[in-house]
Amino acid sequence: MQRRHVLQTLPLMLLPGLAWSQDYPKPGAALRYVVPFPPGGLTDVMARLVGQKLGERWKISVVVDNKPGSGGQIGAADVAKAAGDGQTILAITMTHAANATLFKGKANFDFVKDLRPVALLAGSPMLVVVPAASPVKDFKDLVARAKTAKLNAGSSGNGTPPHLTLALFNDLYKTDVQHVPYKGGAPSMTDLIGGQLDVIFSNFPESVAHVKSGKLRALAIASSARHPALPDVPTTAEAGAPQLAVENWTAIMAPAGTPDAAVEALGAEVVRIMAAPEIEERARTQGFRVDARGPQAFGRFLGDEVQRWATIIAAAKISVE
Repeated sequence: MQRRHVLQTLPLMLLPGLAWSQDYPKPGAALRYVVPFPPGGLTDVMARLVGQKLGERWKISVVVDNKPGSGGQIGAADVAKAAGDGQTILAITMTHAANATLFKGKANFDFVKDLRPVALLAGSPMLVVVPAASPVKDFKDLVARAKTAKLNAGSSGNGTPPHLTLALFNDLYKTDVQHVPYKGGAPSMTDLIGGQLDVIFSNFPESVAHVKSGKLRALAIASSARHPALPDVPTTAEAGAPQLAVENWTAIMAPAGTPDAAVEALGAEVVRIMAAPEIEERARTQGFRVDARGPQAFGRFLGDEVQRWATIIAAAKISVE
């Protein structure tokens, strides 16, 4: 008798989920897509591309809301505290996986507990670059000089992907290349070209044009495959450093309270959008490699990334104010 009662009430227990799957998204609804970085950057460009297609497919309004500051933490905190109604999502990057450790106990939200994975979009490999006039001719030469000379490396700030890649390099080769943080990638590139810096483990799109113009020399690309934009530049694996594989990826999160049905619907639609040939081409021209994954696969990837950078941050004793 009790078993029959449970079976009879089970459909009632599932009604909320069924309602979400049937009603979400509502035509004409508005989706706020928070980008925790300034307009015009790579994360913003990708978010606007996905947001536009999402709006067209679902017949809804997608509003990109830029909330930069504190290494992406201001926008992330905004979404972490938002209602879990499926109407707010967050653009994140590799920086946020590192921030989970860097800001632990310092932020007013918990990245792991207060946000949930929706979809991974794409990744952009890091590019190891030196000034065109540098005596460093290839990656092995960089390693050798880093062991015997005092070198410095610029980055777009503490805890950013260029800084973290440098930390990984130092950890792998037991070197002590000095970190020089800047307020953004552009000024660090200017000083590298001018010879004030020895090397940058750069975001690919920030340096590729300078490599093509001859102002910088690319020593290696930190990925498993060569990039079509720079086919003559070897991978770090080819250069003997397979562990130095780093992509500054971008993805989507939602408030922790967002229902499963909404997360699944969003994730599946984003994966379909990223699979479209025209989107893959647009992403490629921005320096990205499409790597679309839904909530479960992205969740596993994100967990691995958080742990990976926690280990590197601890080894390098990286901290933020």
